[in-house]
Amino acid sequence: MSDTLIVDYGAGNTRSVRAAFARLGETTNLSAAPDAIERAPYVVLPGVGSARAAMEHLTETGAADALRERFRAGRPILGICLGLQLALEHSEEDGGVVTLGLLEGTVHRLTDGRVPRLGWASVSPWDQSFYFAHSYAARSNATIATADGVTAAVAAGSFLGVQFHPEKSGAAGERWLASCRSRV
Repeated sequence: MSDTLIVDYGAGNTRSVRAAFARLGETTNLSAAPDAIERAPYVVLPGVGSARAAMEHLTETGAADALRERFRAGRPILGICLGLQLALEHSEEDGGVVTLGLLEGTVHRLTDGRVPRLGWASVSPWDQSFYFAHSYAARSNATIATADGVTAAVAAGSFLGVQFHPEKSGAAGERWLASCRSRV
């Protein structure tokens, strides 16, 4: 059995997320099947793409309900970028999308600074820099870390989500991924 299931909903960064886990010596599987989500010891909801398209795929495959049940059961889920955003209740993207609702909060379009927000930023309070690439950001009481005043990480129950891309963040990202299981 694979150590980590990467939820396949057409997100653009599944290959780089799988490669990051492989560098850590972990095997991964790629699936959106509800039974795979239920059985996996650790699930990653990756993300690069559209909230509407992602939610449509997750709903059609039954993965959305499987993720909700996994969260209710207290089993670990890591969300990366769009994966963090999908865990909240609603996104402004694509004219408005109801998302998974694992955590309280919404996703709004960034309006300050350069959009999309691309590049490295220091995450507080972790005092580490990670790579960001996004045009939307979370607003949630579950925020545990920020970068430049924008939510960088949220956590509640068995869910941990990050707006940055640990798989694209070099050594800091690899160290973070290696330690993130203990954070949930």
